[in-house]
Amino acid sequence: MKRIMEGQVHLIQLFEQREIEIIGMATNALDRAHLTHYDEAGVEQNKTRLQALFDVMLQCIKDRNLAAMIDYAEDLAQERFASGFDLCEVQMAFNVLEEAIWQQIINECSPSQLAEALGLVSTMHGVGKDALARKYVSLASQTKVPSLNLQALMKSMDDL
Repeated sequence: MKRIMEGQVHLIQLFEQREIEIIGMATNALDRAHLTHYDEAGVEQNKTRLQALFDVMLQCIKDRNLAAMIDYAEDLAQERFASGFDLCEVQMAFNVLEEAIWQQIINECSPSQLAEALGLVSTMHGVGKDALARKYVSLASQTKVPSLNLQALMKSMDDL
């Protein structure tokens, strides 16, 4: 049986109590970022997407297992890549959720709980963003990507 740490229990309770605020803050931040594909999707769909990411993250924290986050991020990369999203757009969605969670942790956790809480959240999001980026690079390397034309970049640098 997995050992559940006191800070983990507090963090889970905090997320369950503040879920609406966290998702709302993240949705508002994503809306303010004005990212092409997320703007096209609209606020409600973005809220649903952020909720799904939050749910996976919370379950992984409960289970103390990163496998579901890695699977989710890889599937997300596949879907978003196929839909033409830039990697930075999807990374931003992770970032706004993480920031909203940090704000709740900082507001609600005692100083003695901060290190563990921020560590769990940062680890979870870091693993997710890493899996997302690795999958994007893998997909992009199988496709000719015009934005990665290094010869054009080097030529323009020669003109400097």
